[in-house]
Amino acid sequence: MSDDTAPRREPARTHPALRLESLPQIRRWIIVPGMLGAAVLVLGFSARFIPGYAGAELVVDQELSRHHDGVLNAAAMALSGIFSPVGGSVLLALACLFLLVVRRAPVNALAFGSVASVGWLSAQLVKVVVERPRPNPALLADPLAPETGFDSFPSGHVSLAVGLAFAIWFLARGTRRERFSVVLGAVMVVGLALSRLYVGVHYPSDVLAAMVSASAAVLFFCGLWNRYAMALVSRLGFLRPFGPLPQRPPAAGPLPRSGT
Repeated sequence: MSDDTAPRREPARTHPALRLESLPQIRRWIIVPGMLGAAVLVLGFSARFIPGYAGAELVVDQELSRHHDGVLNAAAMALSGIFSPVGGSVLLALACLFLLVVRRAPVNALAFGSVASVGWLSAQLVKVVVERPRPNPALLADPLAPETGFDSFPSGHVSLAVGLAFAIWFLARGTRRERFSVVLGAVMVVGLALSRLYVGVHYPSDVLAAMVSASAAVLFFCGLWNRYAMALVSRLGFLRPFGPLPQRPPAAGPLPRSGT
């Protein structure tokens, strides 16, 4: 499948509930995410297998651990809970329900939830492939939430933040809230990244890889959404009472008979 022939539609402007009928899409929506994904894997295997790599990165976590503060501790732990698997699931469910029930926009709800989830779940796939051990909490001066296991790379919390940042920007794109959405998304992603290092459960390369891998996943998903999603969503008649759905493409009629 060539990514050069991908449809490049502008966001739907005829009805706010169809704003996310078409998502922003880069031209090379297969090649670029593929290259970014490959770079993430190279970084992950380097971080895991090159001697001294983890030790050099752990210096950042150790320095932050020596300067913990009560207010910052509470903020970091609150972010850890909000963007945890349970907290993140509740957060996404509430956002999608708001768009579906309050804003009466089933297409926007599906797109928002899908974009955020794709960014988030991309981390789980890379974790399984790389299997990098988490920082050793015994080496930290003040481990706030000691965690062990082979799921350090990349950060799931940061991946969720990236997915949400994209989803929020897509929803606000072309409105007077667009600039605010970009600032909000950037602050959310950077704040989550710093908080995971502050707590001591990730290395710097873990949070960096999360930003790249989640972005790559969202960019690839946008191409798939623009090609296939509306043909499927238009058939979800049970969503029609909640708001407008895209029109089904007309069925192809019989071929005209040639004259005799």
